[in-house]
Amino acid sequence: MKVTALIPDELIDEVKKLTGGGNITESLIIALNDYASRQRTLKVIQKIKKQPFSFRTGFSAHQVRKLNREA
Repeated sequence: MKVTALIPDELIDEVKKLTGGGNITESLIIALNDYASRQRTLKVIQKIKKQPFSFRTGFSAHQVRKLNREA
């Protein structure tokens, strides 16, 4: 998608340095992908905070390792 945006030169320069992109387009794609990934991660963290994982009674890592080794 072609987009026209007014972005300060200093910000573009910083993004280019931080991402290591070869040009502005590549740098922005890297930065936007990173931002989207972080936001998805934050949403998962918020869901886990609301409803934490719980293990069944009697669960132990030792039992899981034993099952994995037998398989």
